Amino acid sequence: MRRRLAAAAALTLLAACSTPPEPPQAPAGVSPFVYVKNLDIITEWDPGKSYSNEIVAFQNVYETLTLWNPVTKKASPRLATSWRSSSDGRTWTFTLRPGVTFHTGRPVDAAAVKASIERTIRTRTGASYIWDAVSSIRAADPSTVTFSLKYPVPLDLVASAGYAAYIYDTKAAPDLPKFFASGMDAGSGPYTVTKWQKGKEDELTLSAYDKYWGGWDRPHYNTVKFRVVPDPDRAWRLLRRGEVSFVPRLNPRLFAEASAAPGVRTAERPSFQTAMMLFNTASGPMRDVRVRRAVQKAVDYRGLIKLMKGATAPASGVIPEGLVGHVAGRVPRQDLEAATQLLNKAGYGPGGRPLRLRLTYGEGDTDWHLLTTKLANDLQPLNVTIDAQAMPWTAQWELGKKRGQDIFVMYWWPDYADGYSWFGNVFHSADPPQFNLTYLRDNNLDALLDTVPELSVTDKPAAQRAYEQATRRVLDQRAAAAIPWVVNSQRAYQGGIQGYDDNPAYPDVVFVYDLRPSG
Repeated sequence: MRRRLAAAAALTLLAACSTPPEPPQAPAGVSPFVYVKNLDIITEWDPGKSYSNEIVAFQNVYETLTLWNPVTKKASPRLATSWRSSSDGRTWTFTLRPGVTFHTGRPVDAAAVKASIERTIRTRTGASYIWDAVSSIRAADPSTVTFSLKYPVPLDLVASAGYAAYIYDTKAAPDLPKFFASGMDAGSGPYTVTKWQKGKEDELTLSAYDKYWGGWDRPHYNTVKFRVVPDPDRAWRLLRRGEVSFVPRLNPRLFAEASAAPGVRTAERPSFQTAMMLFNTASGPMRDVRVRRAVQKAVDYRGLIKLMKGATAPASGVIPEGLVGHVAGRVPRQDLEAATQLLNKAGYGPGGRPLRLRLTYGEGDTDWHLLTTKLANDLQPLNVTIDAQAMPWTAQWELGKKRGQDIFVMYWWPDYADGYSWFGNVFHSADPPQFNLTYLRDNNLDALLDTVPELSVTDKPAAQRAYEQATRRVLDQRAAAAIPWVVNSQRAYQGGIQGYDDNPAYPDVVFVYDLRPSG
């Protein structure tokens, strides 16, 4: 069962004026914007269920009512131009942007917004839990949609989520799941899907939507392509040759080279992405908490940060700095002596039984390769062998849902700019597992987490104390995971691209419509 989201009281009127829509005019004669990623782009085509890598494409195809602004740290207009809440925070009314149409040609009106969000809620999968506070949605008139809540939440922030907040045409086809599964879209964004080749390097192509409400009078890209290139050196060579436009992450060596390369721009900033090593608490040798604690202590946290030369920062607790729930003063340290003692008590370690652990990670990520190589070298003298396997994300995730590994290595980022999704999705009991890939079933932890949403509204200090307790339970008492680092985003892109801005609430997303191609 999905849990209610952490929320802060937001009871004041927020409004923003919109400009009249510009006349539609699709751009022409501009080279495509080519985005390169090391993992598969599409794992789920249904915007009501989407919960993975496709965010980088979907944020250009679909739109949400609001968008999180990293400068103001508040929601800003998108499909909604203004909104207000009642004094008790339980009623929210959004005014929709006029003249917007879906790629199917139907209008984006209040009835469509209502139908879209209600369908997402019914899926009860992905990030649909973000709407748990909603008791009803009313389309008062074509331009006004009103939400009644069971308890107060900042719905303007919820409506900006990177997942489960997409507005889409539920009337796009009689059989909507089949329609989406075929690679079709029903969004309202500036680009629409024109080609999908599952499993191919040139996986996905988007084209400008002629009737996009923002208009096309200024220079824009008319085509967006997504390529899957697991080899980071090859991705960099493609960028240098001008065959691709944007690489979302380079290793420290390549980023240093890109920073000095003519004709290439780089961008660097702290992110909300955390590296996570999730331990199998349900089966295999890591079912023993002593083994899990030993692996926790074997990670060379400081050494990894140093080796990555600015690409990462130390993690403290579970939730990164800048979000509700961050716990300062909890940066972990390597302790091989303690790791040895724990292994010996479990019957492993030097002089004991040999221990072999299967670890999986996403292919093409040099940071993960460095982590697994260093961990394997540090554990080898302790009679522990790490069998590390780099896999395409979809294959790794499917294996993880079948409990096919001892250590599952992945990144995690918030569903929207709040810390609750780490605990609500990764460490809360879930059957069958989706992202609870530690398979942790802890009734005490679940009960604690269930208090956080209300406390976040009624007693923020108490909510923070609950996060601190949950952090201790996950990392210390249950030793369900290790958090090696927080990612510093390091991007490289063609020097002629103007207007790129990194928004940490939407990890690795390039809002291509906002870019300005030039010479």
